[in-house]
Amino acid sequence: MYDSDDRDRRSSHYYSYGPYSSRREGEGDAEPVDSSEVEMVPPRAVRPYYSSSAANKSWFGSRFWSFIFGALIVAGLMFAADATNLFSGDEQSLTPLSEVGEVENGADVQTANVRTLNNTSSSSDAGGVVRPADIASIVERTNNAVVKIETTVKQNSMFDNPLFNDPFFERFFGDDFGGGEQQGGMGSGFIFEKSGYILTNEHVVHGADKIFVKLEGSDKKYPAKLLGSAYEMDLAVLKIEGTKDFPTLKMGNSDAAKVGDWVIAIGNPYGFEHTVTVGVLSAKGRPISIPDEKGTRNFKNLLQTDASINPGNSGGPLLNLRGEVIGINTAVSAQAQGIGFAIPTSTVNGVLDALKKNTKIVKAYMGVRLMDIDKSWVSELGLRSAEGSIIMQVESNSPAARAGLEPYDVVTSMNGKSVKNTKELQDAIQARKPGERVNLVIMRDGKRWSASITLGKMEMGIGSR
Repeated sequence: MYDSDDRDRRSSHYYSYGPYSSRREGEGDAEPVDSSEVEMVPPRAVRPYYSSSAANKSWFGSRFWSFIFGALIVAGLMFAADATNLFSGDEQSLTPLSEVGEVENGADVQTANVRTLNNTSSSSDAGGVVRPADIASIVERTNNAVVKIETTVKQNSMFDNPLFNDPFFERFFGDDFGGGEQQGGMGSGFIFEKSGYILTNEHVVHGADKIFVKLEGSDKKYPAKLLGSAYEMDLAVLKIEGTKDFPTLKMGNSDAAKVGDWVIAIGNPYGFEHTVTVGVLSAKGRPISIPDEKGTRNFKNLLQTDASINPGNSGGPLLNLRGEVIGINTAVSAQAQGIGFAIPTSTVNGVLDALKKNTKIVKAYMGVRLMDIDKSWVSELGLRSAEGSIIMQVESNSPAARAGLEPYDVVTSMNGKSVKNTKELQDAIQARKPGERVNLVIMRDGKRWSASITLGKMEMGIGSR
């Protein structure tokens, strides 16, 4: 159905950042002119010159008084134009910057101007891009709950970490990395419960012998305990102890976020602590796969953003303009700039309790890789519309394989309810329990088929220390 060239054009590579680590904190020539095209102009006749004294006096006097008369006329016209506002129309006079308006909390004049633009009826009235004016206040409220995570790995076990065997990391470690007794890495995370529960990426703490957490504005390092982690979902929960409540971030609803909404990422890229980047939510429901030496993480529902994400940002929060977490920054496209990905809170919320308690995460699954249908594929697939979810891959010996499903089958309904897109189908499957039987309607080569599948059981690996 699709040749290899088509697949190559659509293929891309993604990279999930591990903990950032470092051993040290004229003019051209003119064309020639044809002489035959040049016309010679005869010299202008020279008038006779009279040098009598009387004539000289008359010449000087007439020109002197002409100059005085002309100057008086020009001055009068300039005064009249200024008095009647002839050339400036209805424009207002310039206002000193100090009179633009009161600027709160030391914000600069640009912020004050943006706040004024936000009060207009539409962004087009501003004559340019209008950014939200309250980002600084959001960061001020949320920054204290974002933490820096530092890990140490013993030298004899460091090379067992697949992250350190990736050539990408040689840029950070150098060719002779591993010198010294221990090597550290760093990433980000955020506190979601005041008693000290922290959410981050699994790859940030993977293989670490010791984990430490630093809060914003403090040099104190809190020893952290890894309660539970899920490799497949790239999530981990840590716990730190303190004498008082810790600042927290509120988990928001990623499903309510819209493409084009402003988002804020906070983290520690390249060791620059508590760096803030801003962008928009570029897309939702992105499926990507990230292989490493341990296996492959198959993400099915990531948020895409153009807010900058770099080594050290992993595990940090992606916030909406209410200061709520809607995603956990986790990966970027290695072939592009401004294409980052975050795990949505809709995925996190269902497994957070299991991560805290270090219990198995059990989910129902079919064993397929799904994708939304591109409009350009409709006629080729023999469909009437782009509604449904196309099967791109079927795992061997999976419930889907045993039921006879094949790549490029399009699922249009489940248990009598129509399926509009991939997310609807994934949500419907996740709402079922392992062992339940579901009935699917699929389109294959323009024909309608029915399939009955007994959902299998998938256990997410939970690791703890």
